[in-house]
Amino acid sequence: MSGTFVGMPAFPEAAREAVHDQTLRGNLRHATHTIRAKRRTAVAEVSDWAELREAGKRIKDHTLRHLDRYLVQLEESVTAAGGTVHWAADAGEANRIVTRLVKETGESEVVKVKSMATQEIGLNEALEEEGIRAYETDLAELIVQLGKDRPSHILVPAIHRNRGEIREIFAREMSEWGRPAPEGLTDTPAELAEAARLHLREKFLRAKVGVSGANFMVAETGTLVVVESEGNGRMCLTLPETLISVVGIEKIVPTWRDLEVFLQTLPRSSTAERMNPYTSTWTGTTDEDGPRNFHLVLLDNGRTDTLADEVGRQALRCIRCSACLNVCPVYERAGGHAYGSVYPGPIGAILSPQLRGTASEIDASLPYASSLCGACYEVCPVAIDIPEVLVHLRERVVQGGQVTREGNKVVLRPAKGHAAERAAMRAARWAFTRPGALRTGQRLASRTRRFHPRTLPGPGRAWTGTRDLPPVPAEPFRDWWHRTHGGKDETK
Repeated sequence: MSGTFVGMPAFPEAAREAVHDQTLRGNLRHATHTIRAKRRTAVAEVSDWAELREAGKRIKDHTLRHLDRYLVQLEESVTAAGGTVHWAADAGEANRIVTRLVKETGESEVVKVKSMATQEIGLNEALEEEGIRAYETDLAELIVQLGKDRPSHILVPAIHRNRGEIREIFAREMSEWGRPAPEGLTDTPAELAEAARLHLREKFLRAKVGVSGANFMVAETGTLVVVESEGNGRMCLTLPETLISVVGIEKIVPTWRDLEVFLQTLPRSSTAERMNPYTSTWTGTTDEDGPRNFHLVLLDNGRTDTLADEVGRQALRCIRCSACLNVCPVYERAGGHAYGSVYPGPIGAILSPQLRGTASEIDASLPYASSLCGACYEVCPVAIDIPEVLVHLRERVVQGGQVTREGNKVVLRPAKGHAAERAAMRAARWAFTRPGALRTGQRLASRTRRFHPRTLPGPGRAWTGTRDLPPVPAEPFRDWWHRTHGGKDETK
């Protein structure tokens, strides 16, 4: 499995290939339509959904404004409960910390709870380089790992696979990772789930080290929370002797009372359930229950710089529910791999370019991976205005600016822009300040309209490669107005 998505082609190129994959589009259409229909029903049951949504937004905004204070409180609470806190500025530092902690146990394998933060930093690949094998235990993540694939959805990483493909992967690959698939395995969901259960059981019973992320961290008690549907996560959180949790610094909430809001909105927005089948919480260590050693690795990896952007910081409210993916017409047709990130869909289009910057081709293209229809904002349980952030990031890309740090300040250094664009803007300014020249140009354009190309040459191909130029009318508006109304405004 590739350790990184960076280096993939820009979104338009990757998406162009994806939309021609009929099997992929069929899988995505069936899955996303099913999930969003169920979500609509689950949300409609809650009479105060709008109030819960606003409460979640305010809790997140308050926490982000005072993140420094709550992170210190969290560290004190975790330490007091018997855990150890580590701070990681970037992916490399986080991987070194986790690798060292695993090596100190003397073990060469770990079991993992589904975690986007560890995917973000490429932890599995970093561990493999040091001779440590990581086993994914979430069913969808297991499918992705066995298939040497990449996740394509936040909630359902293997959403691009159908049952027949999953059966083939299990039959072909399971024996290389442990217990082989049963003879005569069919593609019925019950048989596939049983094959995964048998395959993973021996790993749960043998593993001494577990690795997880967390959906939330409660500052006042140092409690971490994982919500899931299968129970595999709870096996990883309770059976190993050592538990290492890698969590983004934005996942913190101040109090248990705040957590209550998200335990209502997250399951309905993600799995369309009233509550998650498994909600696991742990606070430090105890003598007779759970792991004997607990380590929390707090991950920055671009989050502090994102926090400094007054418009873009709202992406850090995200609770990873995936509701925005399931309603996005672009995601439904292109799939998650085209986004070149472990965070696909609308949220990935605004989060990845902020965490990684817009220097690479793929990251510079992500803010344009949207029709700006606004469906993502309507379903977001923490009211992230994704279209607003997309436009904001497009401005950054056009300017060619990069976020840099000067002392204690994070600033955007804009570039001069494209030479052809500057020339076009100067020409437009000259024409619009000279009515006679503008009128002459409009008439000339109308009379030569039959000779106009449908696409632009040179740099203009970036715009007309996926759309036609608007047709020029046979008669300019000014001439039509003078001909039909004599130039008079009849509304007065």
